[in-house]
Amino acid sequence: MAKHDNLFLVGPMGAGKTTIGRQLANVLQWEFKDSDHEIVRRTGASIPLIFDIEGEDGFRKRERDVIADLTEENNLVLATGGGAVLYEENRRHLHERGVVIYLFASIDQLLKRTARDRNRPLLQTADPRAKLEELMSVRDPLYREVADMVLYTDDRSVRSVIKEILIRLDEMNHPSANVTRN
Repeated sequence: MAKHDNLFLVGPMGAGKTTIGRQLANVLQWEFKDSDHEIVRRTGASIPLIFDIEGEDGFRKRERDVIADLTEENNLVLATGGGAVLYEENRRHLHERGVVIYLFASIDQLLKRTARDRNRPLLQTADPRAKLEELMSVRDPLYREVADMVLYTDDRSVRSVIKEILIRLDEMNHPSANVTRN
């Protein structure tokens, strides 16, 4: 199956997927979507409320449906939720339907970026560091498995990350790379 002209951002919460994705889409003049925001839009409920009512399993089922739908689009930059890679079906859709970019950040950086965010149900715990370490021990190998490229985002500007993405897409001869040639 030929890959769609899409870019999918994966990585842990706080790695910069939404911030970088929104600006990358702007540079490419593509549409930007965030799978978590799409779930909220479709359900009319916040992610913490979905977790409270349906649990993580209920949320993940909704996430699978959204990713299956959104990955069918073209000229899309999609920021996925941190746990999207947990399901093989999601990994397959991401891999087959676009270029997957793993935005990696250290645990220290993730803690700084998520410290005040109450919309991350998995971090509402007495020890967010331990929770992030636990999540990364499971998810990092899955992010790497599905990724076409890995970029480190610690102490980097959004602009520098986007520039590196565009250079690497150009090296891959991806259709979006014509932006870098203009």
